[in-house]
Formats: sequence, structure tokens, C-alpha cells
Amino acid sequence: MATRTFPAGFVWGTATAAHQVEGGNWSNDWWAWEHAPATPCHEPSGDACDHFWRYPDDIALLAELGFGSYRFSVEWSRIEPEPGEFSRSALDHYRRMVECCRANGLQAVVTLHHFTSPRWFAEAGGWVGEDAPFLFARFAEQVAAGLGDGVERWCTFNEPNIVATLGYLAGAFPPGERDRGLRHRANATFVAGHREAAAALRSVSVAPVGLTLAMTQMWPVDEAGAERAAHILAGMEDPFLEAARDDDFIGVQTYTRERVGADGVLGPEEGVETTIMGYEFWPEALEATIRRAWDVTDHTPVLVTENGIAATDDSRRVEYVRRALAGLGRCLDDGIDVLGYTYWSLLDNFEWSLGYGPTFGLVGVDRATQERTVKPSARWLGAVARANALDV
Repeated sequence: MATRTFPAGFVWGTATAAHQVEGGNWSNDWWAWEHAPATPCHEPSGDACDHFWRYPDDIALLAELGFGSYRFSVEWSRIEPEPGEFSRSALDHYRRMVECCRANGLQAVVTLHHFTSPRWFAEAGGWVGEDAPFLFARFAEQVAAGLGDGVERWCTFNEPNIVATLGYLAGAFPPGERDRGLRHRANATFVAGHREAAAALRSVSVAPVGLTLAMTQMWPVDEAGAERAAHILAGMEDPFLEAARDDDFIGVQTYTRERVGADGVLGPEEGVETTIMGYEFWPEALEATIRRAWDVTDHTPVLVTENGIAATDDSRRVEYVRRALAGLGRCLDDGIDVLGYTYWSLLDNFEWSLGYGPTFGLVGVDRATQERTVKPSARWLGAVARANALDV
């Protein structure tokens, strides 16, 4: 087999999100959503993976496996449980997580908002509220000051396009709205919030700042599908890619392709392998979205902040990542500045409305005992990271 080597300084990591792994985040809008009457959620998050307390062992395991970075999020509702009231204890907790990363030789990549908002923020209008960008920027400044200079990179938002679309158009995320005008307004609020927060972060920290975006390879099946795909991208991706032109990096998060016809998304092609999520097994989508992010942002450096699959057959996870990395390598060959690759996720965790069914993790978690089990894919990808090279 040929060997693909990656550039010196290429960063290999995995990721989690606070609400999906910590447990007990009852002060945010997602906990309320999970427990609401007629909720679309399969089950509540509960204790999740108890990562709030077990993070030292989980981070040490990451380092032992061979990874070089850990992307995690801070929980806004813990840090600011009431408007303007900031918890020193919560900030110290996340500062200890940053310090734990550094002690284990890992870069800490910190996301400020990964889908969840404090209940008080949601009740004040959420992401269509007039003050939202400034409230978020105030929070960002407090976090930057509280966590210190050990943070390697800041991500303001995780997939704001998903929150805007599923929360304000599709009714599948809190606040459960179905209004195209509200979705458009939420997009604009997120863009403004990103810019305000980026300025606040830079006033305190010298670490690079960007946002992460859910991106999908659009696959038109005909000319009408191409027009429809362009319309979808104009609402889902383009406002955020354009906002990222002045950023230090753009976080690309990709899982599959979407076939598109005149009436919209068509679903998986007959005969194509699918994952637990119902996605097509299509690792080549990563290459396509990296190229699109690079072009639309006018060459903002790309950091792959999420990529992976939910699978019960761990060998399919290895095959998926191998092919995705091969595509990433072709981007590097063409001069695209790709800074690193982050697998989603470190742990089998709470996958939002789908509960604990989908298993994305490199490490399994026993729901009764919280015992961690390292999967073969974790050791395989850790060895790739350690060697900074891939047999293709």
C-alpha cells in the first residue's frame, strides 16, 4: 500500500459537546425540550457519560491513544445560570479541563456554544432576540478571561445553521418553531453573534477564532436538482461561509451527501449502504465540502472539526475514515490549507433527539456502569495520528 504523509503540525483530534457527555445540565433549553410533553426526543440525556467528573481519565486516554487535540464545549447555563451572574466555580472547572489537556500534551479547542442555551436566554427570545449577539459576546469575554491562555483555538458556534434550521424552520430542535422568516432572522443573529463574540475573544485571547459549520455534499440528480441545491445552500451554508472570510479558520463538519431533485432532498440512493443515522455511507463528501469551504470563504484555512459515522460494525468506521482522509489528502495536494482532522466523537454519547441509539464513538460507554471500552477504530486512528501518515 502507498503511504500518505500529512504536513508537519497537522492536528489530529476527537471531539465531544458538553450536553452530550457531561450529564445533569438541567438549566438549559435542551433539558427542558427533552422533558416537554410530546417531545420528539427518544429519551432524556440524564447522566450522559458523566464526563463532567470523568474528564481527567477520558483526556488521558486520548493522549495514550496518540491524539494531539481535544475539542470540547463549555456549558453556558453552568457558567451564566442567570443573566449577568457568572459562576467562578464553573469557569474554574473548564479551566481545569484546559490545563488537563495541556498536561497530557493535547491542544484544547474550546467551543462556546454547542446547541444548548440557558433557559433564561431562551425565554428572552433566544436566537431571534435583539440582544442575543451582545449577550453571547458578554459570555464569550467571560469565558476567555476565565479559561486563560491555555486554549489553542476558539470555536464561537457549533453548527449555527443546524440550530437555525431545525429550531426555527423544522420544529425539531428547541424552540420548535416552523417559520421561514424566523429561520432567516436566526441566521442573521448567529452571524452577528459570531462577529461580536470573535471581537470579544480577541480582546482577551491571542488564540485563533472561527466557527464550525454543518456542510453536506449536494448531489443534484438533474438540472432542476442543481437549482434546488443552490437554493438550499443559500440558506444553510452561504451566510456563514461568507461570515468566515475574515476568520482564522473555518470548521468543516461533514458526514454524507444529499441527493437533490426539483422538489428537494430525495433520500439515499437505492442500494447504497447507510449508517445508523440513515445517512448514506459516503466518506467522499468530506473532500467536496472542504473544497467548497475553501472556495466560498476565499481561502480561509480549514479545520475539520467533525467527521465520522454511527456504526455497530467498527470495521466500517475504519473504512469510512480511511476514505475520508484520502479525500482530505487530495485537497492538501491541490494547495488547500487544511489544518487538521477531528473525529466525531470520542465517546458513544447522547445524540440529541435520537438519544443513545446512534454510536459515533471511538470509545464505547456502558450505560449502566459508565465503563469505557476502547474500540479497534480508536487504536487504528490513534496510530495514524501518531505516525502523521495513512496507508492508502
